[in-house]
Amino acid sequence: MALTIKSNLIDIVGRETFPAEITIKDNKISSIERISEIQNTYILPGFIDAHVHIESSMLVPTEFARIAVKHGTVGTISDPHEIANVLGISGIEYMIDNAKQVPFHFYFGAPSCVPATNFETAGAVIDSNDIDKLLDKKEIVYLAEMMNFPGVIYNDEEVLKKLESAKRHQKPIDGHAPGLMGEDMKTYFNAGITTDHECFGYQEALEKLQHGVKVMIREGSAAKNFDTLIPLLKDFPDQIMFCCDDKHPDNLLESHIDDHVKRALKLGHNLYDVLRASSYNVVKHYNLPIGLLQIGDNADFIEIDNLEDFTILKTYIDGNLVAENGTSFLPSLEATIVNNFHCNLKTPSDFKVKSEGKKIRVIETLDGQLITKEVHAESLIINGFAESNPADEDILKIAVVNRYHDAPVATAFIKNIGLKTGAIASCVAHDCHNIVVVGTNDDDMCKAVNAIIKAKGGISLATETEEMVLELPIAGIMTTLPAEEVAESYIKLDRRAKELGSKLRAPYMSLSFMALLVIPELKLSDKGLFNGKSFEFTDVFIR
Repeated sequence: MALTIKSNLIDIVGRETFPAEITIKDNKISSIERISEIQNTYILPGFIDAHVHIESSMLVPTEFARIAVKHGTVGTISDPHEIANVLGISGIEYMIDNAKQVPFHFYFGAPSCVPATNFETAGAVIDSNDIDKLLDKKEIVYLAEMMNFPGVIYNDEEVLKKLESAKRHQKPIDGHAPGLMGEDMKTYFNAGITTDHECFGYQEALEKLQHGVKVMIREGSAAKNFDTLIPLLKDFPDQIMFCCDDKHPDNLLESHIDDHVKRALKLGHNLYDVLRASSYNVVKHYNLPIGLLQIGDNADFIEIDNLEDFTILKTYIDGNLVAENGTSFLPSLEATIVNNFHCNLKTPSDFKVKSEGKKIRVIETLDGQLITKEVHAESLIINGFAESNPADEDILKIAVVNRYHDAPVATAFIKNIGLKTGAIASCVAHDCHNIVVVGTNDDDMCKAVNAIIKAKGGISLATETEEMVLELPIAGIMTTLPAEEVAESYIKLDRRAKELGSKLRAPYMSLSFMALLVIPELKLSDKGLFNGKSFEFTDVFIR
């Protein structure tokens, strides 16, 4: 049975808009007939997130899709390295199997850096032989972000094997090179790497674009690069793609790639350039079978009210109506619980920092950025121990707890989190997903960490008189709950963290990147304080 739709068709391939009668048969666009009457709505290709970690939404793929379709998203390029760091290849297979339960175009990558570095403890290792096997799978369409840029530049044998495997399988290679410029940048991308979603500066992105790199403009819950990079769309329309990278559940309920599109159009960017960045460029780069509203394509498209408001009225995938007027027709499905969580409860003494000097290195958090700065400060010393100093310097203690086995707690100091009392913690901590905690005192830090250990995964908050936790039993980073319930719990934690003094727009999302060593400048792993520029451990105390 055929489905016929009359609307103004935005043809981003031919770069023209015209009233048309579109016929859908057997899930494909069977015919497009131009008609004379201007219609009341517009149809256009559905949106695709060019780089996202589904796990960061704390939702399994089926639940992520249920919400994303309401925003006109029909597909994602998904890097499952979060669950891969916890469970290895079985975690990737879990994501693929779960994703198959709903009509949504999930395309996964083979995680290239599990663990992200050798300077942290993960739950699994994926080597070049594993990568070769993963790339054989039809569901794996690319080699996911190569975060080990020193390994590429200095010809690490294992890194080169992974790159060669992707080339042999004729699958694109995603990049990850924050701040990399000059000759090192050229060396990195000349190795066959074709994209970067980590540009945080205009000049950096411009240099990469001029070198032929495809730049993804990211606007996630923590990293927000849209305003800085969107001016580049005008001169490089074929090299720009839109992505979210990491999106917490409350933000996903509000918007997805549709936010990029609306904002770009309001800034006056060309309609076809904007829509190509949200679909066409992604389809072509990753060789996807997602439809672009051409005869013979899969019937993947959205219908909007007008070009000013750009309200998503309907979303179709494979010719099936999956969302209409903000209501998703995809079901919430039960998800199997899998995990890898094996540490015992901690005591406040585990978080003590014995003073070894007056001067300390401090991680300076930058709101809206994943990068940090190294700053130096005078430590607050009480009874021979270095302590948090929330009142005078906004310098708090940060710790990372190994979740995979019992080990000494790694401790350091951090600035700009802003808490005046209490502690916040999370084991959504990229990429190894150990427990990261920031607090004003050892008792509350321990309390927040133990709440997560008891739940075998989650995000939490603790003060002397309260304890809050959002349990994440799937790999310690996802939940079986519907998105709306997850968002409600997350909003309460986020609000309470801000009531305790945090000035960050997304304190938990920012916290989750404080253990990601491949993003400079200063981070903390379960093994110690790490300099992401020199790629080596460094001391907390400056002697």
